[in-house]
Amino acid sequence: MRWFSVSTLPLLALIGCTTIKPLSVPQQPLREIQPTFSHEDFDRVLHRFVDDQGQVDYAALKRDSGDLERYYSLLTTCSPDSCPSLFPTEANKLAYWLNAYNAAVIKTVLTHYPISSVGDIKPPLLLFFLPQKSGFFLFQRVTFGGKTTSLYFLEHWVIRRRFADPRVHFALNCASGGCPRLPRQAFTAEHLDEQLAHEAHKFLTEERNLKISHQEKTVWLSSIFDWYESDFLTWYRQQFPGRKATLLDYVTLYVSPEKVEELGRTTSYTVRFIPYDWRLNDRILRNSPFLPGI
Repeated sequence: MRWFSVSTLPLLALIGCTTIKPLSVPQQPLREIQPTFSHEDFDRVLHRFVDDQGQVDYAALKRDSGDLERYYSLLTTCSPDSCPSLFPTEANKLAYWLNAYNAAVIKTVLTHYPISSVGDIKPPLLLFFLPQKSGFFLFQRVTFGGKTTSLYFLEHWVIRRRFADPRVHFALNCASGGCPRLPRQAFTAEHLDEQLAHEAHKFLTEERNLKISHQEKTVWLSSIFDWYESDFLTWYRQQFPGRKATLLDYVTLYVSPEKVEELGRTTSYTVRFIPYDWRLNDRILRNSPFLPGI
């Protein structure tokens, strides 16, 4: 998720190479590694603790985190880089990294829970000048296949750089209200293309991510389209050479025929972006009438 300015990139790259204590790994024997990497533990977590709105019951999960801890133990032991034989296809690899990101986000939130936003986790005091959310995305360390990194580098240097499918932006969940809703099942290699298409369609059916105001002559899009415009347009130009490429051209690939027709009447409209909701996707907080804005 974009929480930084371009001017901070060199500093973020330098900090990303520093050694910071990673999230704890449970002190328990690992299960024998199977011929294929299993996402079953994470699948159970999503089924049990995530509702249909993508909200997480963090309080209950913190009390009963065995499945999540086992899954994170597997992630720390094997990745497509450290155990390539377990990930024979690009779909195997991408499914791993998407689940790894989402699981690591949940584990990071639980480490600091209760919080009301990932912005509550601050960077080190001496680095107060860094973007507020760097405390969560850059300074919380996570381990995959024996290598410790950050959520920031996982998203931008692994997932975005290795896989040229912008639908990943509808699959990654940063524990915030503006994110795509966390699915209730893990991503799998066998069904990955279908799952990504489903998440893209689901994201764009929500008015919080796509809203047409004929009165204002404006199409409102999620800030994700602003932050990663180049990802969406580069992919579109590759798939449809010779066609014009706009964000709305990409959007029409994953909306209903009725919405495509409506968007066709907005060619003269202004495209604007919806402010991002950084409040925690906590089932308890989201259902509270006293939840403050973040």
